[in-house]
Amino acid sequence: MKKINIITLGCAKNRVDSEHVAAQLAASGWEVVYDSDRTDAKTVVINTCGFIGDAKAESIDTILNAVAAKQAGRIDHLFVMGCLSERYADELREEIPEVDQYFGVKNFEEVVAALGVEHCKALETERTLSTPKHYAYLKIAEGCNWKCGYCAIPLIRGPHVSVPMEVLEEEARKLAKAGVKELIVIAQDTTYYGIDLYGKRCLAELLERLCRIEGIEWIRLHYAYPTAFPEEVIEVMAREPKICKYLDIPFQHISDAQLSSMKRRHTKAEAYALIERLRSKMPDMALRTTLLVGYPGETDEDFEELKEFVRTVRFDRLGVFPYSEEEGTYSAEKLSDNVPEQVKGRRMEEIMQIQSEISLQLNTERIGSVERVIIDSRQGDYYVGRSQFDSPEVDEEILIPADKKRLIRGKFYNVRITAAEDYDLYGEVV
Repeated sequence: MKKINIITLGCAKNRVDSEHVAAQLAASGWEVVYDSDRTDAKTVVINTCGFIGDAKAESIDTILNAVAAKQAGRIDHLFVMGCLSERYADELREEIPEVDQYFGVKNFEEVVAALGVEHCKALETERTLSTPKHYAYLKIAEGCNWKCGYCAIPLIRGPHVSVPMEVLEEEARKLAKAGVKELIVIAQDTTYYGIDLYGKRCLAELLERLCRIEGIEWIRLHYAYPTAFPEEVIEVMAREPKICKYLDIPFQHISDAQLSSMKRRHTKAEAYALIERLRSKMPDMALRTTLLVGYPGETDEDFEELKEFVRTVRFDRLGVFPYSEEEGTYSAEKLSDNVPEQVKGRRMEEIMQIQSEISLQLNTERIGSVERVIIDSRQGDYYVGRSQFDSPEVDEEILIPADKKRLIRGKFYNVRITAAEDYDLYGEVV
């Protein structure tokens, strides 16, 4: 049997793309391994990220490491796909010619053809999962129409294109039949779903349909753009027990001056009002956000507003990134990257220090509560689980001693929280 190693970098949307490619190959007799550096696979595909500087550097390093392996005779064929090669294909071909072929983000048919496989349309809703079999990401749309000032995604992925509802339902049913219990709904902006196909935002209807699929017990929503957030989505999240009381909603900033310059299309007052509506309907909801510091023109006053935002809202989960200039974006072409790198770093550290204190306080308040937890893995002396308030890979974990009771990965248990740290909890099965 032919064996291929698919290495996926970047976001979960890339992961889904890799899983679709893998399904096409597996149906034609390929054995697929993921992200493995301990494999005898002679063919390697690297699915790259090209979003920000650090991600691009990681992609380049991964390609160069694979090139070295090819030159040493450990692999025979090397292919590169994804965001980096979509954006910089010509430069990559010139600088790293040892790669057999480069492909962009929408060239799945060409990728499998290069491996001697004819793309099969009947397999388009099939996936070969790279996640543990009890959870999977469901990508409901491609691209983005917002064109925020700092973001290269529309340049790489193009405009927003929704996947038809019946296709998503079929894919979700197949995932459920394969043992998936948790669906993590993703897109560049999930709230925009359907507007291109149906003339209106249809995320609420899609969520309701997914809730009716037998075997799916949790549905989690990521990457919800705050501007014009659909009220019906709030209603369905509050009503449907399968939908996790969790929302990933990247606000990026709160200063009106920064929001305007970032082309975020909402105001400070609208952001606070949306948070109030969400929490009034779902008081126990966990809110995750992403913030951007050091954007061109960010003043000390802007940054103080941002810190006050974090203190006031008390996000359950928070990530923060320093601004990096991306060619072709509005900020790169029209604005001056005038915040020193050391200031960006200091501001990032300040935000994360505030968040660490908030996270410890919120976690401490959970001690003694009993929560429904799904087990993801065993690591050393602990089983690693999550509640509905945590997404895999990016959020905190609940650690359960492994010496008391054997737990099964992918199963749900009632767990009493016994201790807390700033970004982890400890518990015992009850």
